[in-house]
Amino acid sequence: MSAPVEADARRLLSIPRLQSERGLVHGFSTLALGSMRDEASRRRLSAALGLEWEEVTVAGAVHGAEIATVQGAVPRMDDVDGLVTAVPGRGLFVSLGDCYPLIAYDRRRRALGLAHAGWRGTAAGIAGELVARLTAEYGCDPADLLVGIGPGICGRCYEVGDDVARRFPANAVRPGTGDGKFLLDLVAANRAALVEAGVRPENVHAAGICTYETAALPSHRRDGDGRRFACLAALRR
Repeated sequence: MSAPVEADARRLLSIPRLQSERGLVHGFSTLALGSMRDEASRRRLSAALGLEWEEVTVAGAVHGAEIATVQGAVPRMDDVDGLVTAVPGRGLFVSLGDCYPLIAYDRRRRALGLAHAGWRGTAAGIAGELVARLTAEYGCDPADLLVGIGPGICGRCYEVGDDVARRFPANAVRPGTGDGKFLLDLVAANRAALVEAGVRPENVHAAGICTYETAALPSHRRDGDGRRFACLAALRR
């Protein structure tokens, strides 16, 4: 598992393996940039990454597994939890509380995907759908994809009921604090889904940052105040 690094003082986090890719720019905002529900905060994030906010497409994030293709200047795509593009400079944006951002990058095909993966989206197979859309749209070979799993609530902190736990493989679930309670590891679940979709295990890199445990990040489970962080990614021009 990759350790996170701070890319810009306290404002941005990134995944080192993805950061080393010259053709890709990405970052995860912290509360130092504000709540990503606000456009002013979103503009600060975009500027911090050297991108133009007017060239960013926002995914509606409805906790499903729908993926949309971004081909031009579309500011928002509702009713989807994932976006793919091959347009350099076109930023892809998702906001999150405790859910995980998934970034998929193909340097050979110059293609990029970003998805919002909460428990519902993960259970619905959004990781596999992201890989499938990149393959269908741009001819990507899943084995070539470099995937980053950003911050989110970790398997030590995310307690769920049996109705949720039963939707996931055994390696992503362990007993919780009481009867009918389980700890759910969404990183493990998404990693397994990516590998099943053909991504090489060594090409999946997790940030290893828990939103619940990290004061610099908002957490719906911890705070419940509606604040959000965001992931923004783009192909460099």
